[in-house]
Amino acid sequence: MRLTIDTEARLLVRETDTTRDELPLDSPEAFALLSEQWVTVGWGQRYSYAFTWLGRPLIQLPEDMLRVQEVVFRVEPDVILETGVAHGGSLVFYASLCKALGRGRVIGVDIEIRPHNREALEAHVLAPLITLIEGSSTDAGVVAEVRSQIEPGERVLVVLDSAHSRDHVLAELEAYAPLVSVGSYVVAADGIMAAVARIPGGRPEWTQDNPMEAAREFAARSADFVLETPEPLFVEGAVVSEVTYWPSGYLRRVS
Repeated sequence: MRLTIDTEARLLVRETDTTRDELPLDSPEAFALLSEQWVTVGWGQRYSYAFTWLGRPLIQLPEDMLRVQEVVFRVEPDVILETGVAHGGSLVFYASLCKALGRGRVIGVDIEIRPHNREALEAHVLAPLITLIEGSSTDAGVVAEVRSQIEPGERVLVVLDSAHSRDHVLAELEAYAPLVSVGSYVVAADGIMAAVARIPGGRPEWTQDNPMEAAREFAARSADFVLETPEPLFVEGAVVSEVTYWPSGYLRRVS
């Protein structure tokens, strides 16, 4: 596909080997096409590596954080479990939502929590709401430790953001989806890997080996979950397309 932007005529021209379409540049359809390019180019340029939350590097697309915030507000979880800690910014983000809502706490799992990141998180003002568990997220002992941190009847939301191979995410889904409460979600982050497989820094195998494929496969074989992007809580604009690094990543528990 070839896209040509004509700012004087306010047109976006989309061409393939067999078709040519002219779209108004100021249209939802043009926004969707340009957004696809924006997120893929941004991925390669490490755009998401330029944000912090309450002092900790976040390394997430801001749009994804605002959308998952809506889910946290809607679900009101007692526990938010995230696999993949990195610098801890997203753990602090979720902990700040728990603090604001007056309920909930956060569990972070990572195969390696670097000492300087652990030290910063343990010294953070929101540290009382954060529990860190070091080890592979798919290790049986780690899964058991996570389970031991959750009380019967607590409402649980899970975000999977550690290793992003299809097999690893599938193993995480098998391990942690049973903890998710009915009406809540397990989120497989960074399904955009399929779209960035051929840009600089990508890998061709990502077209199939990515979290989105894992989420789709898990939904297809699990009667308890549906692949469902949550509806926004507020929309007054014309744009309905997603701007996200997490396409097809939300799995809602229905039974």
